[in-house]
Amino acid sequence: MKQHPAGSDFTAFTEAAGFPVNQASPVISYSPMAVPVPGRAIDLQIKVSVPEAGEELPVIVLSHGNGPSNFVSSLYGYGPVAHFWAAHGFVVIQPTHLDSMTLGLREADSFEAPLYWRTRVEDVRTILDHLDRIESTVPGLRGRIDRSRIAAVGHSMGGHTVGMLCGSTVTDPVNGSQVYLPDQRIKAGVLLGAPGLGDDLAPYATEHWPILSTTRFDRMTTPALVVTSDEDTNEYFSERKDWRADAYRLGPGRKSLLWLYEAGHSFGGISTYDAAETTDENPERVAALRALVWAYLRSELYPDDKSWNDAVTILQSMDTPWGRAETKP
Repeated sequence: MKQHPAGSDFTAFTEAAGFPVNQASPVISYSPMAVPVPGRAIDLQIKVSVPEAGEELPVIVLSHGNGPSNFVSSLYGYGPVAHFWAAHGFVVIQPTHLDSMTLGLREADSFEAPLYWRTRVEDVRTILDHLDRIESTVPGLRGRIDRSRIAAVGHSMGGHTVGMLCGSTVTDPVNGSQVYLPDQRIKAGVLLGAPGLGDDLAPYATEHWPILSTTRFDRMTTPALVVTSDEDTNEYFSERKDWRADAYRLGPGRKSLLWLYEAGHSFGGISTYDAAETTDENPERVAALRALVWAYLRSELYPDDKSWNDAVTILQSMDTPWGRAETKP
C-alpha cells in the first residue's frame, strides 16, 4: 500500500479520473447556521460540511459565484466539490453572500450592488473570526479544526473574492482609493474561472459591473492555484482567451496554473448536480478537477506533502490529459 507523505493511506481514487486521494469518510453537514453581523443587511448564513473521521482538520471556505440560478449562488450550491473535499479531510464552510439570488438584494440601493464585492471579502473574514462559534455549534466538530491550515476557494465572482483575500486589489468607487484586503490567515487560494485584469474588461461588463474594470494582481502575494480552460471565454467580459489566467500571470510569488482542455465556465458541472446551465456537463472532468484542487491544497498546506507533484505527473502522463499544469516560484 502506497503511503501518503503526510501519513494517509492512498486507498481510494476519484471516479474514472485516475488521481490518488486519501480514503473517503462519510460527511456530516450542518445548515443553515446564522452568524450575526452588525450592519449587514441580513445575518450571514453558512453551511458547514465535516468528515466524520479525523482530527486537526484543515479548512476550506468556499465562495459561490454570481450566476443566474436561485440556489447555486448560495450555501446550497457546489455540492459536487464541497462534498468531495469534506469527504477527503477538509472542513468546508460555505457562505451565502449578499449577491445570492436567494436574497433578492442585487437591485438594492447600495454602491456595492449587484456584486457586493467588499461584503463578500468581509463574509470570509467573519467566518474566520467566528471559528470558535462554528466549532461549538456544529455537532462533533469541537476541537477538530487546525487553525493554521486555512484555504479559500471561489468560482467566478467567488474567485474574485478569493483573489482579494490573497491580495488582489480594486479601486473604491466612492473615494478612488485602492482597496487592499488580504487576510493572512488564508495560506492558499484557489481561483476557479475568476475575472482577469480590469484593463481588458469588455465594454459590456465595464458598464454593468464597473468594479471589475479596476482589478489588479500586482499585490496578490498569497500562494494560489488559478484554474481556467479553453472554452472559459465570454466576449461580454473579455475578448482575450487567457484573460481568466491573469492572476497566475501577473500575481507575484508562488502561483500554479491548471488549464483544462475543452471545459467551459462550469468546468464540467462543479456548481451543482445536473445543472441545465452547465454547457459542458462532464462528471469525469469534475472528478479530475476536484482531485487536482485537493492535491494542490494538501501540498500547499502541508509542505512535505507531494500530492500536487504526483497529480501533475499523472496528468502529464495521461494518453488524453484533462489539461496542463505549471507552477512558478
